[in-house]
Amino acid sequence: MKKIYFVDDVKIPLSPIACAYARARGADRMSSYGDFIALSDTCDAAVATLIKREVSDGVIAPDYTEEALQILRDKRKGTYNVIKIDPNYTPAPIETKQCFGITFEQGRNEIKLNDPALFENIPTKSKTFSDEAKRDLMIALITLKYTQSNSVCYVKDGQAIGIGAGQQSRIHCTRLAGNKADIWWLRQCPKVMNLPFKEGIRRADRDNTIDVYISDDYEDVLAEGVWQNFFSEKPEPLTREEKKAWIAQNTKVALGSDAFFPFGDNIERAHKSGVEFIAQAGGSVRDDNVIETCDKYGITMAFTGVRLFHH
Repeated sequence: MKKIYFVDDVKIPLSPIACAYARARGADRMSSYGDFIALSDTCDAAVATLIKREVSDGVIAPDYTEEALQILRDKRKGTYNVIKIDPNYTPAPIETKQCFGITFEQGRNEIKLNDPALFENIPTKSKTFSDEAKRDLMIALITLKYTQSNSVCYVKDGQAIGIGAGQQSRIHCTRLAGNKADIWWLRQCPKVMNLPFKEGIRRADRDNTIDVYISDDYEDVLAEGVWQNFFSEKPEPLTREEKKAWIAQNTKVALGSDAFFPFGDNIERAHKSGVEFIAQAGGSVRDDNVIETCDKYGITMAFTGVRLFHH
């Protein structure tokens, strides 16, 4: 697991919060470049060590160990933004936003998304959610609560692996997030894990090279005179057939949506990325088509009755 997220070279043991950070960042290293990190637990030396070597603009956490602060003080020549948040802070119940002279107000979204009752309305023929599936669907919904709408989120093994956000249509969200989930899975393909990178290659160059290698533009990094910049020897391409076969091995993926799916095409696309469990608001005039498509693939789907739009 450490090798998948490129933390196998870290000499100190990884704490639970460090593992969570490594997995979160490693799920989409292209999007996490130049991030602002939010931690739900005390920042310790292990996670600070991981943060120090990444391109990041700041971190916010409920607390920091003295050792972690010492490590972070050396980042960006002492200018790295380190914020301590009060975990007991309660925001105002009414949120306001101004846009070109108009003030919008709404009640803060305080819905609890770790409630098992959210998954009791199951209109599909398949009626079973494993405990792991419920956990992953809760993670998907919590992620969507804070993600720009329209949005969908793919989750596997307790972590988000693909987020499609801010799109103008639901199907484009599903495709975008599904493609990211496929990339996450492809990065774990043995052929990718064993790429012969040159010694001392920069982390960003390695990540970018992998991203191109597993895409249809793989020749951009395998062309003569180019591959020598990244590899000690020229790798064989990862063929379309190999990619399709590897992606087919990804199973038990959960998918959440911040509103209803209007058509079954979203389910068709989700199925291609191993989705077996879905939580969505329900309420489309084409719910019957969505349910029918789920039944076609044996997917278990819950209607939560909850919209999680965030604008």
